[in-house]
Amino acid sequence: MSDNKYILTIAGHDPSNGAGLTSDIKTFEAHGLYGLSVCTAVTIQNDIDFKQCVWTKVDVIIAQIEILFERFDINIVKIGIVESWKVLDHILKKLHLLNSDVKIVLDPIIKASAGFDFHETENQSLLDNLWKQCFIITPNYDEIQSLYPNLTIENTIEHISKFTNIYLKGGHRTYKKGWDALYHSGIVMINIPPNTDKVYEKHGSGCVLSASLASHLVLKTELEDAAKNAKHYTELFLNSNHGLLGKHSYNTIQHAQVTNPNSQ
Repeated sequence: MSDNKYILTIAGHDPSNGAGLTSDIKTFEAHGLYGLSVCTAVTIQNDIDFKQCVWTKVDVIIAQIEILFERFDINIVKIGIVESWKVLDHILKKLHLLNSDVKIVLDPIIKASAGFDFHETENQSLLDNLWKQCFIITPNYDEIQSLYPNLTIENTIEHISKFTNIYLKGGHRTYKKGWDALYHSGIVMINIPPNTDKVYEKHGSGCVLSASLASHLVLKTELEDAAKNAKHYTELFLNSNHGLLGKHSYNTIQHAQVTNPNSQ
């Protein structure tokens, strides 16, 4: 076995490679990590149009996970789209069975940027149990509003914070656009302001942020620093060009270590 530091993404395949598991792999490599992947779906999409999602059977997902854990030391897992909350619960239970100390970064993707709905929110007790199994979740404002539609955003944050940490992405907020927030340890809230005055929209930017955050956890960066560094890395990715498909530079991570330059 090599001295590679391994990290696993469990996500869908986007043929444009702007989002999903291939985007995650590029982000992991930019952080100096070796990315492993488990495919949950094959999507028919490009950077502006989403037409269909063909789901991977859950037993195939589990088989992919098991064979990777047989071979590699995996302590951090990033999860993207899955078919349903029930399938996610099955995946989470398997991960904790294979490694009781595993830390899971969940990007709870409910709707594609092109408008395709993946699954609807189900009963509250199931959602509560999911959060307990994750180290941190990374919703945007639209996603967190849809999780508990009968609660305000503030009450939803307070509720979920009882079970897990939250990185709330601010790209969809109506005020202070681009300001993110980290809620951790049940009582701590940290504002994460933008580091730049302007960014260019990118397909899959949410995937990139979550993958960067997960990468910093592999690199043993403290959570607050990991969140700030992931924010900065994502901004550099957004401004890598003017188009919808961004570029990952292997030098980008060196410039994104804004709070903990020695974390690697």
